Amino acid sequence: MTLSDLFSIMPIIITGCGALLVLLCGPLLHTRSNSAIAIAASAAAGLWAAFSSTAAAPAIPGLAFTPLAQLLIPIFCLAAALTLLFSHSYNVRRAILGEEYPATILFSLFAMCVLPCATNLLILFLALESIAFAFYILVAIDLGRAESAEAGLKYLLLGAVAAAITAFGISLIFAGSGTLALSAAIAAPGNRAIISAGWGLIVIGIAFKLSLVPAHLWTPDVYQGAPAPVAAFLSTSSKVAAAAFLLMLLAFAPPMPEMHAPLYLLSLLSMVIGNLAALLQKNIKRMLAYSSIAHMGYLALALLTGTKEGYAAVLLYGAIYTAMNLAAFGAIAALSGAEERSQISDYSGVGFSAPFRGGVLALSMLALAGIPPTAGFIGKFFIFYAAIRGGEMPLAVIGIVSAAVSAYFYLKVVVHLYMHSASAQATTELGPGMAPPQSSTPSESLALCFASLAVLIIGIFPAPLMKLVDVVLR
Repeated sequence: MTLSDLFSIMPIIITGCGALLVLLCGPLLHTRSNSAIAIAASAAAGLWAAFSSTAAAPAIPGLAFTPLAQLLIPIFCLAAALTLLFSHSYNVRRAILGEEYPATILFSLFAMCVLPCATNLLILFLALESIAFAFYILVAIDLGRAESAEAGLKYLLLGAVAAAITAFGISLIFAGSGTLALSAAIAAPGNRAIISAGWGLIVIGIAFKLSLVPAHLWTPDVYQGAPAPVAAFLSTSSKVAAAAFLLMLLAFAPPMPEMHAPLYLLSLLSMVIGNLAALLQKNIKRMLAYSSIAHMGYLALALLTGTKEGYAAVLLYGAIYTAMNLAAFGAIAALSGAEERSQISDYSGVGFSAPFRGGVLALSMLALAGIPPTAGFIGKFFIFYAAIRGGEMPLAVIGIVSAAVSAYFYLKVVVHLYMHSASAQATTELGPGMAPPQSSTPSESLALCFASLAVLIIGIFPAPLMKLVDVVLR
């Protein structure tokens, strides 16, 4: 291994060493110091990846710093850093103390940095499941809430089944191709039946990771039970990583007509059921969970086209969705007290009592609804544009209609923020968690500024991000 090879995988080294440093030095340091080390490691890894040059040849067997890695690693690192900023004050209020939390965030980030660099099916699978293992811990890390432990157990049990199915699919592809190298295994022309069966099992496993219907049932319970910053990280980076996993396989695969029907149904059911179920929710995190199911249906629609425009829309929407959901869950975390504001009605009048945080939450809802000039409009536009150009007109029309329906439950949150007032009686009866919000901390304000600026800047000036995506697919 040369020095240039070592430099090319430096983001992986930085995040791995940072996680070990936090874990080993945690008992000797204050909680704030552990968070600061984790944020610094995330920022350093992201900046290194953003300004490094890509390499076609693997730096070490199974890993290469590709253009896809140069795009995704900074997104993952930014998401991790913002999650840690959201988490500090939130964790203090909820007595989630110790080095385990920031170390586990970094361990998950380490796996996320490995995934887009993988050139080997085995490393790709291990990276994806390492991400899942970290989230099994993070979802259940709030020991003071029974809902958190229940959510962690549900996620673990169903995730283990999905991992087994995915591993079986990869083993069938290996059996049909005789190699684990990503380019050779997926593009192998022989043994079509075995490779197609492997593809089917992988799609089932990734459907769980992406919360596509009917593999979505864990999502509302896990989002509701997880701490709000964890839900932010889970709903963004883990979903983008799973989409990247599928995209990396599809990029090397020859046309496979037998995969069209499963992806079509997954996209259709996710868009329709996700948005219709969200209409009925009164809990804001469950509403965002069903919303996430619908948004992953949009991603599946773009993947279904099998075109360069479709794959570009997936990467573009992944970056945009990360910013939107970080802003939404970050605002929920920043507005929480001893207890989270779980019901949508709990946000009545918050737009006036906490103008900045309420404004960020309203902005994120408008963006998720796809209202211009937010980034959400740009993301949805390119998803449906790619679908129409790819010949999926009926499914694109269904997606557009379902996206229009979703505006109702997003705008309902905005209405409660600014058009409903919180009564003094309700505040007294609901306890300290529903008291008027306390002042936000500098770390929360900084993270919310970053997320909201990303939503606005990408919505108004999408060209730089689109150029980066075009470089990846060139």
